[in-house]
Amino acid sequence: MNFTRWSARFPGTQRRAAARDDHSSVPAARAESVRPKATAMPTDDTSEPSAHGPSPEALSAGELLGRLPAPVALLHGPEHRITYVNAAYTSAFGPRPSGVPAAEAMPELAELSLLPLMDQVLRSGTPRTVKSRKVLAGNSYTVTCTPVATGDPDGEAGVLVYATDVTDHAEAAERLRASERRHRETAVTLQRSLLPQDLEQPDDLRIAATYQPGGTDAAVGGDWYDVITLGAGRTALVIGDVMGRGVRAAAVMGQLRTAVRAYARLDLPPHEVLQLLDVLAAEIDASQIATCAYAVHDPNEGHLVYASAGHLPILVCDEDGTVHRAEDPTGPPLGTGGWVHTSGTIPLPPGSTAVLYTDGLVERRSEDIDEGVAALERALSGAKGSPQVVCDRLIRSLGVTAEHDDDVAVLVVQHPARTGASAELFHNASLELLGGVEAAPRARAFATGVLASWRFPMELSDLGVLAASELVANSLQHGTPPMRLGLRRTDRRLIIEVTDGDDHLPRRRRAEPADEAGRGISIVATIATSWGSRRTPGGGKAVWCEFALPG
Repeated sequence: MNFTRWSARFPGTQRRAAARDDHSSVPAARAESVRPKATAMPTDDTSEPSAHGPSPEALSAGELLGRLPAPVALLHGPEHRITYVNAAYTSAFGPRPSGVPAAEAMPELAELSLLPLMDQVLRSGTPRTVKSRKVLAGNSYTVTCTPVATGDPDGEAGVLVYATDVTDHAEAAERLRASERRHRETAVTLQRSLLPQDLEQPDDLRIAATYQPGGTDAAVGGDWYDVITLGAGRTALVIGDVMGRGVRAAAVMGQLRTAVRAYARLDLPPHEVLQLLDVLAAEIDASQIATCAYAVHDPNEGHLVYASAGHLPILVCDEDGTVHRAEDPTGPPLGTGGWVHTSGTIPLPPGSTAVLYTDGLVERRSEDIDEGVAALERALSGAKGSPQVVCDRLIRSLGVTAEHDDDVAVLVVQHPARTGASAELFHNASLELLGGVEAAPRARAFATGVLASWRFPMELSDLGVLAASELVANSLQHGTPPMRLGLRRTDRRLIIEVTDGDDHLPRRRRAEPADEAGRGISIVATIATSWGSRRTPGGGKAVWCEFALPG
């Protein structure tokens, strides 16, 4: 193959040697003219090889390129016609015919997306490199395209393509990326396993939650949320955040979430739940900072009773788009000890939406966190639709993406405004019990009439009347005024509740055959789907039971 037109880049070719011996031949390349004579290498084709091998001046361009272990191709002209391919190129991609355009005879260059790049190299005269590109055969190459000028001013310029096989490096990098993906998937799976798999859906509320892990590393976070049905139609809503990332933060989060569920079963006021949680957090790990907001919704009250341990404020959006912020009371984070938490209230009327969230949703390094909360308020005021739709819209509005650097947890709670046939499935009825021997018969007559008007099946009505009679009798015997019987139906259950002024909670016990009392709670527990009791804020108690509606 003739390389004389490409000799400018490869000193020591026979053309140059001939040019120095015979001045009548074609002039030597410009690069030769600037070489200092004192350091000129021997140019005689018959020069002896050095002690370490032949001198580069003694080798032709074809010999130099042919000895390279990397694939090399020499192309010329705007069509990139093949001038030369070395043995390594032939071994990697097969023989290539000379003079044929690369687009026709070198499909590997198209697979590597090099044809447009070689056009740029010809136009700009600047070398370009692409890294770790794969051909269809499976190998990966890093390729450098270098412009090559000819010694002939009228000759066409060309491109020298030099490829390095980096398949091993590419496969190792892909294995590393796959391993990182698996580790992250494992971490996210662990994180999600510590969160509720299926949110409880109370009768009176519609709830959805979203959790998005932050960053792309394999570290789990400490954000969590929970929904806990307390009985008698009441629901506890929890959102919390253990600062930091890693297995330790996730472990603390899991313990706190489990503890919250256990304390919630005691049916304590929100501030008392946080008080217990504060002590537990200090025992688990005093070095971990954790925040938490705990709220309880009672359908008979129309508001949220909440307490906060260093957490961001709950937001409530009315049906007309007005957003309210639950500012106070807020205590320090969990685990500090010595702080007496208090409860506050925020209205949650029908048609309103409440949002509980962690700081990853609103906190940005470039702005104050209050600006983030204000941005969330603006987004919430215009967010309509189901709770899950609202969750997704808030995430998008606050600019949370897959590359977000902090975990985000959002809990959306809607109190729907029911009308028409839906409203007919929800009813309340209550009776003040004045005491005396006539209280029990009045309670039975009231329960019978109400349940009949709600068109319950006869068997369910009889069980409801029996339960109401036993709860009232228990209150009359062991409680103090004021006393009240409440009946509530939803689309899924019948709830019977009796309140009085005594804070002594009843317990189920085994009555002896000779005992004349002590069987009331046992009877209620036997016939009802569930039952329970709690202390009320005024110093009394409430005892309730529930019956699941058929179908």
